[in-house]
Amino acid sequence: MAGRDSGGRWRWRWPRAGFDVTVTGRTSQKLLETAEAGRGVAAVGAAGVGTVRTAVLDVTDGPAVRAFFEGLERIDLLVNNAGTGMPAAPIEDVSEEDWRAVVDTNLTGSFLCAQAAYALMLRQDPKGGRIINNGSISAHTPRPQAIAYTASKHAISGLTKSLELEGRPHGITATQIDIGNAATAMTERMEQGALQPDGTIVVEPTFDPRTVAAFVVHIAQLPTSVAVPTLMVMAAGMPYAGRG
Repeated sequence: MAGRDSGGRWRWRWPRAGFDVTVTGRTSQKLLETAEAGRGVAAVGAAGVGTVRTAVLDVTDGPAVRAFFEGLERIDLLVNNAGTGMPAAPIEDVSEEDWRAVVDTNLTGSFLCAQAAYALMLRQDPKGGRIINNGSISAHTPRPQAIAYTASKHAISGLTKSLELEGRPHGITATQIDIGNAATAMTERMEQGALQPDGTIVVEPTFDPRTVAAFVVHIAQLPTSVAVPTLMVMAAGMPYAGRG
C-alpha cells in the first residue's frame, strides 16, 4: 500500500507473489494505470495470484489516513512510498510553504501511515507485520540546494529505527530502502544533468526501477522473525561513493 505516480511500478509483481494489494495516491488516473499494470501481471502468473485495488488518499491528511486504515481488517505489509521534492534552491531562498509541503508528504505522511498500520498490526490476530519506508541516498549524503528533501529523508531514518525498536515485542519489523537514481519521473533530470557540489552540471546514470521492485518483493516475503533494517540500491557510477 502507498505510493503515487511512477512509484506505482513497485507493486507490479506483487499480485504474482500472492499479495492482495491496495495502491493509494492522490491522482485517480495514475492509480488506475498502476492497477491495470498490476492486473496484467497477475493475469500472466500462475495460481495463487493476489488482487489489486486502488484508493484515493492524501497521506498528509491525518483523519483520512486513520479512516482508511480503520476500514481494513488486516495488513501484513505497508510500503511508504509517497514522496515529493521541490525546485532546487539555496537555503536562503527556500520558502516556508515549500519546506512544509516536502516535510508534510515525505515525513509526516510516512508517520501517519506507519502509525495507523502499526496500530492495526497490534490488534489483528495473529498480530505483527512489516513496514518498508522509502528513504533515499539523500538520507546519507545531501545534494546541493535540496535542504527540505534531505532533511525529510534523514528523518525517515529515525522513523524507521523507532518503528523497528518498538515493534520488536509485537512481531513488527521495519526496513528503510535508500534508492539512488532509479529511472522514474522524479529522476528524469539526472539524465539531462544534475547540479554537483562544485557547481558543475553532470549527467548521472540511472537504473531500471524494477530492480527495486524485486528487492521490495523479496523483503516483503521474509518472515517477520528476519529484520532488514536498511538496504541501499543505486545506479552504478553515480556520484555517491568517495568523491564521485
